[in-house]
Formats: sequence, C-alpha cells, structure tokens
Amino acid sequence: MTAPTGENSTESSSSSLATLAPLQAVLFDVDGTLCDSDPLHYYAFREMLLEIGYNGGAPVDEEWFIKTIAGKHNDDIASALFPDDQERGIKFCDDKEAMFRRMVKEQLKPINGLYKVKKWVEDRGLKRAAVTNAPRLNAELMIEKLGLKDFFDVIIIGSECEHAKPNPDPYLKALELLQVSKDHTFIFEDSFSGIKAGVAAGMPVVGLATRNPPHLLMEAKPAFLIKDYEDAKLWTALEDIDKKSGATTTTV
Repeated sequence: MTAPTGENSTESSSSSLATLAPLQAVLFDVDGTLCDSDPLHYYAFREMLLEIGYNGGAPVDEEWFIKTIAGKHNDDIASALFPDDQERGIKFCDDKEAMFRRMVKEQLKPINGLYKVKKWVEDRGLKRAAVTNAPRLNAELMIEKLGLKDFFDVIIIGSECEHAKPNPDPYLKALELLQVSKDHTFIFEDSFSGIKAGVAAGMPVVGLATRNPPHLLMEAKPAFLIKDYEDAKLWTALEDIDKKSGATTTTV
C-alpha cells in the first residue's frame, strides 16, 4: 500500500531516528505542530486583507496562504504583502496577531496524539524545547491553552535569534540552551521553512503533513512524514529508539 505522504519506507524511517540513541532531547515547532492553528491564521489574514481591498478585493485562497504565509516570520510576511511599505506591513501583521489570539482562546485544538507523544517524552526524562517563528505572545498563549506550560524547558522565538527560520539559528540556540547534542536530538515540524531550518541545524526532522502539501514538505528533506502523532510510522521509529537505547544504556 502506498502511503499518501510520500515518505520513505517505515523501516528506513525508523532507522533514521534509531541512530540518535541514547536520545537526549525532542524539539517541537508550535503552529501546525502542537496545534492545528493554520485555519485560524488563514481566516484572520483572509478577513483582514478583504477589509483593505488586497488582491483586487477578492479573498485569498489556501494555496496562496501556504505559499506566502505558512511557516514564515512576520517580517518576511510584511515584505511580501506590502513590498513598498514595511512599516504598514508590520502594523498589519501585529493587528492580525491580535485577532488570531482572540480566536485561539476559544478555538485551539491539539494535533491528534499530541498528549501520547508528550507522555513518551516525559516518561524517558528527555529535554524539550518549543522552537517557533510565532511572536512570543502567540507562542506562550498557545502553549498555555494546550496545557504544555510546564512541559517545555525553554521556548525559542525566531525574532529573538539573529535569524529566524528557515535559518538554523533558532534550533541551534535550543541545543545550546538545553545543553544537548544534535547527534542525540530530533525535531517535529510541519512547514517547509521549519523543516529546512531543522535540517540545516544538522538534525533529523519528522514532518507533520498537517496542512501543507506532502510533496512540498519532502522538498525540505525531512527524515519522514507523518499524518499526526498517532501515525504508526512514528511509533515504529520511537520503539526502535527505545530498543537501541536499551542496548547501549542501563536505563529503561
């Protein structure tokens, strides 16, 4: 049976993570990785752009959103929307984020299986960080609404690094703050920009095909793709890490 996400075989997917044993840390993006927030971002952008007559007054579609917005930092979004007026673009993005936060308080939903993988990470005493291009206010609100405030050791914000994703800086900063090795850490990401950043930082990335097209995600070279955290491919890979760790350490 051919899987819809265009990933490698389960066997090769598993072995690509097993080489990380003994595992030290797991890094998570936030939007689209912890929670299905892209529909809220899309709605906010679509409605606010309609108000200002963008795109000749026609509503932007999801294909445009994925190409122009998803996974990108607000500075880059501002430049794309208002190439001749960066200041206006930044103000527009700030207003959009305020609208997004209002919706988050009522409509945010976790990615399927999130709390199952959370328990797996906690049970093994692994270090963990949230690494995101979202503004800090957004990231902290989403993490709090998901009940993950005490789960993460640190939250890394792209705009607080020298360069945001798709540059590797945010993920390299996470390694530094957690004091872990890239050779014993992997990443969960859902966007082309985020996967590219993780790969550039030298770590395997498990891509979530939450909203972005699998063929686009595969171009960023993830270790493999999963539908969500219930995906059997992920649990086969995690079981292989456990087996390898058991063979090399006395800790279960």
